[in-house]
Amino acid sequence: MATAEDLEGADDEPAGTGEGDRESESTTTETDAPGDADDRYTRKRSVLITGCSSGIGHATAAAFLSDGWQVFATARNADDITELEEAGCTTFELDVTDPDQVSRAVERVVEVAGAIDCLVNNAGYAQMGPLEDVPTADLHRQFDVNVYGPHRLARAALPHMRAQGAGRIINVSSVIGRISVPGSGAYAGSKHALEAMSDSLRAEVDEFDIDVTVIEPGPVETNFTNRVDEELPENERTPAYETLYELYDEMQLIGGGSGGPFASEPKDVARAILESATTPEPPARYPVGPLAQYGVYARFLPDTLRDAGYRLLRKLV
Repeated sequence: MATAEDLEGADDEPAGTGEGDRESESTTTETDAPGDADDRYTRKRSVLITGCSSGIGHATAAAFLSDGWQVFATARNADDITELEEAGCTTFELDVTDPDQVSRAVERVVEVAGAIDCLVNNAGYAQMGPLEDVPTADLHRQFDVNVYGPHRLARAALPHMRAQGAGRIINVSSVIGRISVPGSGAYAGSKHALEAMSDSLRAEVDEFDIDVTVIEPGPVETNFTNRVDEELPENERTPAYETLYELYDEMQLIGGGSGGPFASEPKDVARAILESATTPEPPARYPVGPLAQYGVYARFLPDTLRDAGYRLLRKLV
């Protein structure tokens, strides 16, 4: 099954620093926004978003900007987000696997905006393929981006949010974070871990008026699918898994993010993220798209039925 995050945080080598800081514009904030309990605040709400080069991240930055937020949009390569810079976002490079860049990014948001009201952990990619064909180094890289990256950013942002007395952390996961399918073990493992960590974090920070929400898209119409194909094992495919690789190709045509009939648009996911950042009582989980809405219920099926379903698909292929 195709999945749904933006591609950033995995490939391009980081270059130099991004554009200079912008002066934050003054405007009266809404009383239901994180960090706005004090009426003396006359600043825009601030949001730091990772993985904004395209797809969900790009659409999310545009959505927050349209809603009047001070948006800090990041990507591995600042050249990929010049359009967002021109639109009014503050942009700079951020590799979520680099602890120093992560710390500097959060500190920059606080310095420029006066606070960090919302963190959107969107950067990620999908390492697909049967687990026997996925080298351990690739599995580690998958977790470094999809799990350790959000963890680094949360650790950097939480002291500021706690001092503010409010904040939102939004982790972009996937329906794959609730149910694993053959060929998705590495990616599903990373998203299952992100979901479990989010559940723990949500309870840990509740007393500080900090909310944590997980966004769970199904397939999304982005170039994420192209990146997925690039990450599939190519030269070292075990012949015994030929049927699995064929099944993956078939499922891409049916439900994938490259024109599949069940694919959502990036703006649909962006809308869910923005709502999670602004609603007074954000949900713990926010599924997006038809496959996400119904797919999560498959995890309640007995394991024997789910395994039987895969065996049936394998026979059809």
